[in-house]
Amino acid sequence: QVQLVESGGGLVQTGGSLRLSCAASGRTFSNYAMGWFRQAPGKEREFVAAINWSLNTYVLDSVKGRFTISRDNAKNTLYLQMNSLKPEDTAVYYCAAGRKAWTMGSSGDEYDYFGRGTQVTVSS
Repeated sequence: QVQLVESGGGLVQTGGSLRLSCAASGRTFSNYAMGWFRQAPGKEREFVAAINWSLNTYVLDSVKGRFTISRDNAKNTLYLQMNSLKPEDTAVYYCAAGRKAWTMGSSGDEYDYFGRGTQVTVSS
C-alpha cells in the first residue's frame, strides 16, 4: 500500500503561481511512476503530468511550458510547479502512483494509488 497526501492548493489570481506537493508513504517511493491528474466540476478526470523512476517526464500539451513535474526520492515527495495559471486550470488536483516505475502513463488506469486531492482555484 502507498499513501499519498497532496498539499499546496489554494486561491490564486490569473498569472499567479502555486507549488503542489504530494507526500508518499508506505513503500519505496523511487520504485513508482508518479503522476498528477485534475478534475474540474462537471468534467472528467484529466491527466496533467507524469514522471518515471529515471526522471523522464511527460506533460499535457495545454500546460507545457507553464507546469513542471519533479520528484525528490530522498524526501518521498512529488511536486507540481504551476506558473502563469489560468482560470481553466481550476480543478481538484490529485497525485497518483503506479507500480510500473519505467512508465509515464497518461491514463488513470495505469496508476494503482491516488491521493484525496487538493483544490486549486484561479480567479480571473
